Amino acid sequence: MVFELTEEQKLVRDTARDFAQKRLKPVALELDEKEEVTPKIMKELGELGYFGIIIPEKYGGSGLDSLSYILILEEIAKVSAGVMITVSVHNSLFCQALNKFANEEQKQKYLPKMATGEWIGAYALTEPHSGTDAGALRTKAEFKNKGYVLNGEKLFVTNAGLADVFVVFASTKPELKAKGISCFIVEKSFKGLNIGAKEKKLGIKASDTRAISLVDCFVPQENLLGIPNEGFKMALEILDSGRIGVAAQALGIAEAAFEESLKYAKERKQFDQPIANFQAIQFKLADMATRIEAARHLVYNAAQMSNNNHDFVKQASMAKLFASEVANFVANEAVQIHGGYGYMKEYPVERYFRDARITEIYEGTSEAQRITIFREISKG
Repeated sequence: MVFELTEEQKLVRDTARDFAQKRLKPVALELDEKEEVTPKIMKELGELGYFGIIIPEKYGGSGLDSLSYILILEEIAKVSAGVMITVSVHNSLFCQALNKFANEEQKQKYLPKMATGEWIGAYALTEPHSGTDAGALRTKAEFKNKGYVLNGEKLFVTNAGLADVFVVFASTKPELKAKGISCFIVEKSFKGLNIGAKEKKLGIKASDTRAISLVDCFVPQENLLGIPNEGFKMALEILDSGRIGVAAQALGIAEAAFEESLKYAKERKQFDQPIANFQAIQFKLADMATRIEAARHLVYNAAQMSNNNHDFVKQASMAKLFASEVANFVANEAVQIHGGYGYMKEYPVERYFRDARITEIYEGTSEAQRITIFREISKG
């Protein structure tokens, strides 16, 4: 399968590449060490329209197709996976939730602010006792005084410290378990929403990850998102889109690690010749390039399937599973090719190695993807 990009898609990709290479790359290590996406970078992302990539034009967004969106994420991830996931969660998980399930009044209220980056969004599903088993969440929402009172705790909330508004899942009918979960739009200003300290992470350190707690947090009835007790289905549907974003992140990390390794192998000399002359190194680079190419086809295909309104659950899980495993394979080989230097922070492959690991874990572990893939291929 050959993916012929349109002229518009090429322009979108090249613009993102230019920004990533000229603006982000020089500060990528600094962002990792500071463990933040600086206000200046956030402002530039907003000016480029990267917080409104998938928001329809009528609400102030770019309304780009899914493949164009993935091309942007891929280019940013090649330079900073932490910056990329900040953009991805805002778009793929928060804004996509509103695109799919919000009523017109909710869209008019929130999407224009999200499109410019004036407001940042976050997605709160995971809890201390429910990770992959998301249907077992314990956060409760009780209907009172023409609204809902939320109590519970959420973990690993990306963008929590930056966010102005959250999509929060809570149980409205605990006796129904997964079939009794609803979804809410919770603003940072709502009394009872508490944001925890920033988590210290192995990789994607520039991104902001925290726990949040809800203590008698009152949410107006009009902030119920979608149909009551349909929240679990909504969460899974939103995550299907998000997984393509993580697959693009993994692809970008793998490409960057490969490019650095190829460059290093041509420059690094041992035994009076570049190590690229040695068959052992050539085989590593050949395997890296081949797996990256296969991952790219899976990721782009999933994006195209999503864009054409096909059922893309299987394709999203396959792309996420394979691309994340490729990212870890390539990053590991990149460190090996660099030898001792690959273990040093001065060389970017050390950061790629750390960043790659999360791609097999969040938005559905590799094991969860295999379960989904098997379920899809077993149908009918």
